[in-house]
Amino acid sequence: MIDVLTPVEQEGTKAVVRNWLKAVGERVAPDDPLVELETDKVTQEIPAPVAGILSEILMQGGEKAEPGAVLGRIRQEEAAASAPVVAAARPEPGRMPAAVDHYSPAVRRAAEEYGIDPATVDGSGKGGRVTRADMDAAHEAARGARPSPAPVTPSRPETTPVEGGSRAIRHSPMRLAIAEHMQMSVSTAPHVTAVFEADFTAVMRHREMNRHAFAASGVPLSYTAYIVSACVAAMKAVPEANSRWFDDRLEVFDDVNIGIGTALGNDGLVVPVIRAAQDLSLSGIAARLQDLTARARAKTLTPADMRGGTFTISNHGVSGSLLATPIIINQPQSAILGVGKLEKRVVVREVDGVDTIQIRPMAYVSLTIDHRALDGHQTNTWLTRFVAALEGWPQ
Repeated sequence: MIDVLTPVEQEGTKAVVRNWLKAVGERVAPDDPLVELETDKVTQEIPAPVAGILSEILMQGGEKAEPGAVLGRIRQEEAAASAPVVAAARPEPGRMPAAVDHYSPAVRRAAEEYGIDPATVDGSGKGGRVTRADMDAAHEAARGARPSPAPVTPSRPETTPVEGGSRAIRHSPMRLAIAEHMQMSVSTAPHVTAVFEADFTAVMRHREMNRHAFAASGVPLSYTAYIVSACVAAMKAVPEANSRWFDDRLEVFDDVNIGIGTALGNDGLVVPVIRAAQDLSLSGIAARLQDLTARARAKTLTPADMRGGTFTISNHGVSGSLLATPIIINQPQSAILGVGKLEKRVVVREVDGVDTIQIRPMAYVSLTIDHRALDGHQTNTWLTRFVAALEGWPQ
């Protein structure tokens, strides 16, 4: 027997079994998608390590799977070649056409629950395979077009009417994992936040001059790309902000690996990482951002895309907030940057020794630190250099 294991590297997250893509008794080939795991960051497929027959499922949907835990077992092909193959579960006759029989059990169950033919759904899995997540997304899209009752599945929020006109929404595995991680962060680190204001005039001017050239190359030039670049500049002034706190040491990193908080609506938040940002040009940062955010919203990120971050940006202003003090998302990182809504404000600027009132594009920027790792002076120095990089952007 060969054990099917939960990946050891989970970047501080706990995985929950979402769906089995094969049934006990089904034959599998090496690298066949076997089971889906969901964390607070991503849904990932665990492939079959060997050819054979899935002989045991030890963890069912909704169960927590610690790193290295045994999910199931495969009887290797050589030992099982002559063994009878147990037929996989089939949807109830009459509910869906027989054409769905070649899909995974999870997809077949979704087809039965939702009344959606998997053949009409675009697959995001390996080789274009339709996954349970694709079926869920297709159902949500259909609900937007025509109201229908929400299905009850173990891995998605469940709404139950209760007395008094309120409703109870069962937490999804991702929401529970986020809650646990945020509570741990607040309990572990003494958070302190400093707030500065940044003038985006120079950045807006540069973007207006160059965005068409970027767009022609297929890469949109977002304000976040400038923010990432300014973070790199600030790290040169205060390298300790690019660190992780441990009880016996502060580990300061050479590579600036910046995580970008990306909201997935009601599904939670993921933080894909731009690695070695100090080695990237503005166009390189913009291209990497485009790739990561597109895959985040398509839910095709891998755990490797979110591993190894040393600093995080929460650009909460894109959803309208002026000011926020984000919690350090990924312990044991030492700091997180918050960027508020960019809007025109009246400011005072000195021109030839005379104070003038001007209208400028401004945003509040905050740096929340782990006060064990950084002090107020370092925090303010970092923000001063960050703001200077934005306001002094060369044209």
